[in-house]
Amino acid sequence: MDASQIFILISIVTLAAIAALWFFVIRKQGPKPLSPLSGIAFAFVLAGIIFGDEPHWLGYVLIGIGVAVAIADMIVHRPGRGV
Repeated sequence: MDASQIFILISIVTLAAIAALWFFVIRKQGPKPLSPLSGIAFAFVLAGIIFGDEPHWLGYVLIGIGVAVAIADMIVHRPGRGV
């Protein structure tokens, strides 16, 4: 197996695990509205994917900002805070 095939296999297994987790655990809690902070994080990640061709560092920076904002959103909206 080639390294790219192993990467694709790991990605598919990870995606299947996330889907199973969502189907059996998260789905029972009901839908939650998208917070503005998570929308901004999604926009940064999407911009990093779209504008990451040349120069490559720009895409990495945008995706990194999106991940940082998503982590901040998770901290702000963690279950124990009542928000």
